[in-house]
Amino acid sequence: MSEETAKLSIGDKEIEFPVMEGTAGHPVIDVRKLGSIGYFTFDPGFMATGSCESEITFIDGAKGILLHRGFSIEELARDADYLEVCYMLLHGDAPSSEEYSEFKDIVTRHTMVHEQINMFFHGFRNDSHPMAMLCGTVGALSSFYHSDLDVSNPEQRVRSAHRLIAKMPTLVAMCYKYNVGHPFVYPRNDLSYAANFLNMMFSVPAEDYYISPAVERAMDRIFTLHADHEQNASTSTVRLAGSSGANPYACIAAGVASLWGPAHGGANEACLKMLEEIGSVDQIPKYIAKAKDKNDPFRLMGFGHRVYKNHDPRATVMRESCHEVLSELKVDNPLLDVAMELERIALSDPYFAEKKLFPNVDFYSGIVLSAIGIPTNMFTCIFALARTVGWISHWHEMMSQPGQKIGRPRQLYTGEAKRAYVPIEK
Repeated sequence: MSEETAKLSIGDKEIEFPVMEGTAGHPVIDVRKLGSIGYFTFDPGFMATGSCESEITFIDGAKGILLHRGFSIEELARDADYLEVCYMLLHGDAPSSEEYSEFKDIVTRHTMVHEQINMFFHGFRNDSHPMAMLCGTVGALSSFYHSDLDVSNPEQRVRSAHRLIAKMPTLVAMCYKYNVGHPFVYPRNDLSYAANFLNMMFSVPAEDYYISPAVERAMDRIFTLHADHEQNASTSTVRLAGSSGANPYACIAAGVASLWGPAHGGANEACLKMLEEIGSVDQIPKYIAKAKDKNDPFRLMGFGHRVYKNHDPRATVMRESCHEVLSELKVDNPLLDVAMELERIALSDPYFAEKKLFPNVDFYSGIVLSAIGIPTNMFTCIFALARTVGWISHWHEMMSQPGQKIGRPRQLYTGEAKRAYVPIEK
């Protein structure tokens, strides 16, 4: 708590608010007493409102900083694997060798889903959107663990977290397999988290599937770079759902639904659609001119970021994996040529530097996923897979904090004032 205070005078009323300071970032004004004098704040989109206290993730968009538990995302993406990041997000610190080994073993042993989950998929149309199936099946997991859903019990909360981290790759792969009409592939305990996901996605009974080390590393990095991003829309959705005491599977399903919105989880898919619109390298100058024209509605997707006003710290590491994958796979796809030429222009044209329109993580991850052979309608499912650990970590943290109340935002009512109802003639 800071020694500073903020005072608000409204007519003859005056109220003093404490100022709170975290370990990093802007101080906040604690306005909880404001309702006592009959006023509330108005902040559409909660752009200037701190909704909670958290020790998990810190972002400084102006400086291009993203920290998980105090560790920079660049170091984690280069030197740790996704399950290490999962452990630290959930438990608060980097694991020791023993803790990592135990955690990895727990997650590995929970990757299978109940065989009756197969029946859920057969209730969907074969052309259902993968996110529609994922919403339904994640929520349905709670029906298999009804005796282990006491949200006030820390041990049960952690077990639920382990199950969700472990089973999400299996469910996402099942969404893909059902879409393309292939048999579901069971998880393999001898593979890494990323390799197991790739195997469940692409292997078939008729032949072995070779997992490229470069692709495996890139997949693990995509998971790591999307693991958590502070109080975004889907994380806030999970917290709000969790504030009611809802079970963790229902809360994560709510997060999946929120992520499905194109304004949130569809950035890398939108980037691929833009590349398809451009079509070929010789069309790039035309679209660059459109992007620079303030009167043209065209925007370069995958460039710049709403949060990061300088550069996206995740993009640098993802760029390395992107070029590594393209070099190894030697994919013959004109859209990838368009993407690489766009990247070259963005990194050399003074206009992009001046506007700080540098390629972000979604630009590179979309290219990698496309090169691997993952269809664009699966991109947001993979985002949800990666973000599950962030969602469940925030949920677990919230449920661990004393004095939690159900979320209940206020509103500025602009409808009709009280009026008399005149019954209609019948």
